[in-house]
Amino acid sequence: MAQRVLAAVVSLLVCCLCWRAVQPALAGRSGKRYNAMFTFGDSLADTGNICVNKSATAQLLLTFAQPPYGMTYFGHPTCRCSDGRLVVDFLAEALGLPLLPPSKLPGGDFRRGANMAIVGATALDFDFLKSIGLGYPIWDNGAMNVQLQWFRQLLPSICGTPQRCRTYLAKSLFLFGSLGGNDYNAMLFFGFTVDQARKYTPKIIDNIAGGVEKLIAMGAADIVVPGTMPIGCFPLYLTMLRSTNKADYDEYGCLKQLNDLSIYHNSLLQSRLTGIQARHRSAPAPARIMYADYYTNVAQMLHAPAHFGFGSGIMACCGAGGGEYNYEFDSRCGMKGATACRDPSSHVCWDGVHATEAANRLIAGGWLRGPYCHPPILQ
Repeated sequence: MAQRVLAAVVSLLVCCLCWRAVQPALAGRSGKRYNAMFTFGDSLADTGNICVNKSATAQLLLTFAQPPYGMTYFGHPTCRCSDGRLVVDFLAEALGLPLLPPSKLPGGDFRRGANMAIVGATALDFDFLKSIGLGYPIWDNGAMNVQLQWFRQLLPSICGTPQRCRTYLAKSLFLFGSLGGNDYNAMLFFGFTVDQARKYTPKIIDNIAGGVEKLIAMGAADIVVPGTMPIGCFPLYLTMLRSTNKADYDEYGCLKQLNDLSIYHNSLLQSRLTGIQARHRSAPAPARIMYADYYTNVAQMLHAPAHFGFGSGIMACCGAGGGEYNYEFDSRCGMKGATACRDPSSHVCWDGVHATEAANRLIAGGWLRGPYCHPPILQ
């Protein structure tokens, strides 16, 4: 069983996912201009680092490098965990920036932005996970502090001296996360109860808040920090952590305890971000901290997909066609036997844990102009 769970997590690490009405608004006009955009996080934001990484562990994750991933926009897999573009891609396009290259790409041009995010990333350091019995190699691709180190190593080639970099970074946008999802995955899929995982939430939030402070110390002024998804509503969790007790599910068929964990995480995160904003509101180097609300928006889409123009919410578009969620353990998206639905844009969920391009587009719109980012990026 442990090996089966390991295999499931290895190929779908992660975390997933707003309004068709805002689609035209993403075409490139914005009231705020940035020099560049820099992104940190996990599979929700990875634009290819997992494929550039040549470690044995990374190779196990490369179901994301197989069709039908990438089918909608790129026409081929790009190691993005979706059928097309991610939220970060739509943000970049709306801000007039190029799609962000993975930071580990040899010879990449990072002057207008770089993506440090990587599949499997955690907020907690790998050494800490090892200390609590969760030192599996799949969580050692690039934790938050490792990504910050990657970023520091890039800076001289982007902006030169520390003082020039401070000026440059003050005119750049930072997307810091989502982070934390894989920390909970490491716990929940490898023996911890939800209550046990919840005890580590304050430490996870401490690490994320510390990362935000480190970016500010380097010169970052505009930082978007997303919360976590309603994980209790996604096929991976509904399948791997299923319960025989009907009372464990809400009226939408989601696992209540898992969603409560996400709500708790997001509540602590918002509180910490409020404190950081208060400390850095004034000159000489004011910062603007924006909380991006994945949970509310995605939960609404999953609970009432038709309201947002989708035909399906919880059910995955890409899979083996089995079970009530279209999630088949041994035929996950990107594996032999799995196929995609005819129209991914009719689905919120792509592969059982990540969003479709259509959902990502709508999420980006909700962050750019509201109401799912506080304050909105373009306010």
